[in-house]
Amino acid sequence: MIRSRISWDSGQWTTVPISVTETKEGQYLKVESREGSDYWEKTLYGFQRDSGHSLLTRWEKDTAMEVTFQLQSFTELYDQAGIMLMNAPRQWIKAGIEINDGIPQLAVVVTQGYSDWSLAPVPEWVGENVTIRASRMNDAVIIRARTETHPWRTLRVAPFPINTASQAGPFICSPTRSGLHVTFTRWVMTDPDSDIHVDPSTED
Repeated sequence: MIRSRISWDSGQWTTVPISVTETKEGQYLKVESREGSDYWEKTLYGFQRDSGHSLLTRWEKDTAMEVTFQLQSFTELYDQAGIMLMNAPRQWIKAGIEINDGIPQLAVVVTQGYSDWSLAPVPEWVGENVTIRASRMNDAVIIRARTETHPWRTLRVAPFPINTASQAGPFICSPTRSGLHVTFTRWVMTDPDSDIHVDPSTED
């Protein structure tokens, strides 16, 4: 079984945040976002945004990646954090928690030239550590989420062609303000899903 922790310094930021601080002797990473940081391509609003903060490393074939963060400081509209999967500037997927209608929502944006956004409310997850998982399977990716007290939920199955340039890692955005602080507690590479109907392991 593959389960290896990815070091924070193995990734590169797409846009450098206001501040990045390692805590807990390097186990955690506290990140502060810039105002207007966002990712979006055209749909509904017409604009294109590529200013979000993503800490990316190479995403190997036949693996899954998990990112865990604390859901404690999300208060403003569109505050968000989770995992970014990047194939190209206009071919990416972001998945995580986003504030919408005043509550935290499981949000996934699948972008293939245009962005496609889905939401599911999870107000009961406030104050917990949220894990977002992306697993490659054939030419697709399976997106799941859980907390320490809530089991895996399958959020999305989407096309994500295998690409030698594919990268993935934690992301944070705050489109409407500056100063969103998010603490990431875990970044792991592990085995891919064996089946869409079989929950992955929750062991570390």
